[in-house]
Amino acid sequence: MPKNQEQESVDRRRRGLLAGAGVGAVGAMLAGFGIDPALAQEMAAAGRSSKPLKAAYSNAGLQATWCAQGKQAAEYWGKLFNVDVTWFDGELDAVKQRAAIDDMASQNWDFVAIQAFGEGTLTAPVNKMINAGIPVMDMDTLIAPLDKIGVHSFIAPDNIFMGAAVTQALVNAIGGEGNIIMTQGALGHTGAQGRAKGFFSIVKNYPKIKVLDTSPADWDVAKVARLWEDLLTRFPKIDAAYFHNDDMALAAYKVMLQRHRTEIKIGGCDAMPPALEAVLAGKMTATVRNPSCRIHGYSLIAGVAAVVSGEKTGSNGIPKNIIADGPVVTDANAPGMLWMEQHFLI
Repeated sequence: MPKNQEQESVDRRRRGLLAGAGVGAVGAMLAGFGIDPALAQEMAAAGRSSKPLKAAYSNAGLQATWCAQGKQAAEYWGKLFNVDVTWFDGELDAVKQRAAIDDMASQNWDFVAIQAFGEGTLTAPVNKMINAGIPVMDMDTLIAPLDKIGVHSFIAPDNIFMGAAVTQALVNAIGGEGNIIMTQGALGHTGAQGRAKGFFSIVKNYPKIKVLDTSPADWDVAKVARLWEDLLTRFPKIDAAYFHNDDMALAAYKVMLQRHRTEIKIGGCDAMPPALEAVLAGKMTATVRNPSCRIHGYSLIAGVAAVVSGEKTGSNGIPKNIIADGPVVTDANAPGMLWMEQHFLI
């Protein structure tokens, strides 16, 4: 089936799921997706407000496929839970995102959810919203340390695990010795910091591995292309490369292909559909799922629970820190993961 027809088919199935969805219908649908039935009903009951809720969202930048998928997931789950989602694009730029969040903070919302481009860049406008009584969900990277800011919940993956898991797969692929490069995301992003810690936690155990470069590329595929043109010129022998997201890994692969350097083993993070296909085709050695759909979906459900059910932060309410996990990609789980991503489940 051509891709556009396939997408139309997926969209029709989604519209069918959404049509007339009440608490019972949503709960049954969630249970049908493998969620525990009791939890499914609780999730559904948390969300069907008698009037539409207004939520504001922002993530690092919709140029990144992970962020674009997160927007689609938030909007999809918003329809299920009767939430109108308004988007403020971070544009992969701390200054531009700050301006967008200043604008967000000047308006009234039932709740908001934000993935900061960098830690500490959004503290003032976020505090303004918190002080106004608006529940704020922090997604994927810290807006500020949790003991310094009163966000309702911080929902993120285990970034150290992700960095370590992919690095270990690359190390195994090159037999525990050789030259490796890590291309980082934005250095102020706590997720990138965790992935770097995971990387170094593995390579330190292999004395025959040499780390050639750890330059950042800020999640920007254009920067990655320029960086890797230089790296391939400087280093005639590169055995493996770890990238903090799949977009950067695949952008570098294009440069490697042009330079006839496809012997380099590459790995990424996020397990976006193009990366899943690249793993299945043997172009990428490994990726790991940073569950964009879970993170954006959980933040919406948590926001609804805070508003509709009055759930507070704490042991009897919404945990201050929720780990949204995702598996390492293998041939066995890649097809299922593709399907789950189509339905915004992981």
